[in-house]
Amino acid sequence: MTDQSTIERAFILARSGSCASVADIRSTLKRERFDQVEAHLAGPSLARQLRTLCEAARITVQA
Repeated sequence: MTDQSTIERAFILARSGSCASVADIRSTLKRERFDQVEAHLAGPSLARQLRTLCEAARITVQA
């Protein structure tokens, strides 16, 4: 694992376009063995930010 925090990695995944949803981000983080994924991504504000980034990345990839 890298020195990235769970939150940092979540934002990287959201911006990358490799995850279509917050659920995808959670699954990926768990697969990558990050700790306490559910606790870190529990807040509605954070989920909204990640969802917005996922949507923007998807639009960019499709364009």
